[in-house]
Amino acid sequence: MSRIGKKPVQLPDKVQVSLNGDMISVKGPKGHLERQLHPAVEISIKDDIVTIKTDASDKKKVALQGLFRSLIFNMVTGVTAGYEKKLQLSGIGYRAEIKGNSLILNVGYSNPVEFTLPEGISANVENNTQIILSGINKETLGQAAANIRDIRPPEPYKGKGIMYADERIMRKAGKTAGKD
Repeated sequence: MSRIGKKPVQLPDKVQVSLNGDMISVKGPKGHLERQLHPAVEISIKDDIVTIKTDASDKKKVALQGLFRSLIFNMVTGVTAGYEKKLQLSGIGYRAEIKGNSLILNVGYSNPVEFTLPEGISANVENNTQIILSGINKETLGQAAANIRDIRPPEPYKGKGIMYADERIMRKAGKTAGKD
């Protein structure tokens, strides 16, 4: 049995969860999120507690129970507190700036790279080298951060590139002169 799937999701005061057929919607102070449910998963809402049930005989259905419990918990956390990802630019002349709904990155290419932020994701740039992404949808936020990182991933010799703030880059030794 799924240990995570068995745990109920406790709803905070200002959060409303509703079911419409196979769609679950979560409304909170920061916004509104919706998700389509899998047919094998049953959800019940009673007294600000959401429980997820499924047939325990099939391993895939038990895995879906844990998955949807985590997804609903992430939705509730997103509409109450929100999520944040920090990216850092490392390299000489590397900088970022915000123009409208776009992030302009100068990361060593001949021309600046323009990245359009997805809907629901906002960005803030500090010291021209630190990007702070925030939003209520954890999946969209993580994918946007990964797409920005893919523009110039960090390289292992000098550590130049775009990396997560808490990421450690394993450094390699460079070439050494040959001994005669």
